[in-house]
Amino acid sequence: MGACSAVQAQASNVVVIRNFMFSPMEMKVKAGSTVTWKNLDGEPHTVVNDAGLFRSAALDQNDSFQFKFDRPGVYKILCGIHPNMRETITVE
Repeated sequence: MGACSAVQAQASNVVVIRNFMFSPMEMKVKAGSTVTWKNLDGEPHTVVNDAGLFRSAALDQNDSFQFKFDRPGVYKILCGIHPNMRETITVE
C-alpha cells in the first residue's frame, strides 16, 4: 500500500472500501463537504460514525453512501459489520 499522506482530500472526497479497508484511512475536508463511500468488496459493509451521527444501510458491492459534514471536528468512522475497519475524517 502506498504511503499517501491523507491524499489531500482527493478532490472528489471519495472513500473506497476494498479489501476490508477504508481508503484513504485519513481524510481532511472543508466544512460543508460531502464525502462518498463506495464499496468495491464482494462483502457488505456499513459506514458508521462512532458518535451516532450517521449510519448507512448495508452496502453491497458497488453501492455507495454519502454524508455532508457541516461542522468542523474529527469524525471516527467504522464498519458496523467489521469493526476493525476504521478511518478518521477531519473537517476543518
